[in-house]
Amino acid sequence: MNDPDPEHAGADGRRRLAHRLVPMTGRDPEEHGRASSPLELLFDLTFVVAVGTAGTYLAEMFAEGHPGPAITAFVLAMFAISVAWISFSWFASAFDTDDWIYRALTMVQMIGVVVFALGLPAMFHSVEGGNHLELRVMVLGYVVMRVAMVVQWWRAARESPAFRDVGMANVRWTVIAQVGWVAVAFVPLPLAGAFVAFIVLGALELLLPVLTQGSAAGTPWHPHHVAERYSLFAIIVLGEGVVGTVASSGGLLGGADGTQWSGNGIAVVIAGVGLTFGMWWVYFATPFGDVLVHRRSRGYLFGYGHIPLFIGVAGAGAGLHVAGLRLEHHSAVGDLAVVLSLAVPVGLYLLMVYLLHTLLLSAADRFHLLLISLTFVVLAAAAVMSAVGVPIAICLLVVMLAPFVTVVGYETIGHRHQNQMLEDLRGQGS
Repeated sequence: MNDPDPEHAGADGRRRLAHRLVPMTGRDPEEHGRASSPLELLFDLTFVVAVGTAGTYLAEMFAEGHPGPAITAFVLAMFAISVAWISFSWFASAFDTDDWIYRALTMVQMIGVVVFALGLPAMFHSVEGGNHLELRVMVLGYVVMRVAMVVQWWRAARESPAFRDVGMANVRWTVIAQVGWVAVAFVPLPLAGAFVAFIVLGALELLLPVLTQGSAAGTPWHPHHVAERYSLFAIIVLGEGVVGTVASSGGLLGGADGTQWSGNGIAVVIAGVGLTFGMWWVYFATPFGDVLVHRRSRGYLFGYGHIPLFIGVAGAGAGLHVAGLRLEHHSAVGDLAVVLSLAVPVGLYLLMVYLLHTLLLSAADRFHLLLISLTFVVLAAAAVMSAVGVPIAICLLVVMLAPFVTVVGYETIGHRHQNQMLEDLRGQGS
């Protein structure tokens, strides 16, 4: 797409601030070399705070002996975080102008993310208390994000006749959803009623692309750009594994100067870093960008199918933190619960990677079924070992091996299967 503002692109093709407003007519979905912008990367950093806060409170509440409320609040938080990030990222892929208005509205959204993150502790505590669901600060931040998003959609509708209907539909439905969220946050409801309302409004948020454009193919999003955005967010969430490792091992250092490492401390570091690295390797084994080029109609599946995947990744980081608290004798839950707090989210993550791979490619592979089965055997073995009294540190090392079942399988045999699937996909078209 030719940029209407000659100042908007440098000689090397990189986009820079347009000093004049750029018409929001839609980006070229086949633009060569499309990559995440510095503004998008800065925007993602605000979500580091939100994901980190949710992970920390999950770990602490779980360790205090309240696993049910901790998991419930964490799922609610990660769902809201993921939906907010997805909304911005898909719009940016289709309509990013990088002019001063676009940047200013993105800054407003970043403020909303920070306010949202500040409301997470109150929400976690309210779920733990069991009387009501405290969402006021969270919803305030969410509304700030969404108001900026409404203005962005209004601008797209106004400046791009081809996408006017899509833009105005997004404006209408987003406003309706926000009215609902405000009502849930500020109208006193019993906890059960608030959960039902959250589920209904959450379903509405997931249906917005269907209600406004029929499918994610209704806007000019860029397949490789979207895939890169998700991979970068996956890395951000994987960072919680590193945070969990540090939180787990920090209290296990001995000696006056903290240089005398215990066996538990060494095991936690190896398990945490190894698990995070293995999960990263598994995710980047699939060229999602190439798949979306030929499966553009399945953008919705790709986009929202990542929500449980992100929950699994962030939950694994929190599980490592729970393990550390247990090893430091700051936990009210038993060894088996601790191991499960790590093994379950790891299993969820790996299952979602396989599921997305299968659904996006429309191709089942018996070898994949073997690999995921072996993966669950490894995770189950860690739980059984913990139940019969094997030390937590050893169980963590066993959990660490779970993603490497896929890594070994892919690097030896699986890559050939995947290459054949991709060749078949290119032959079929979208």
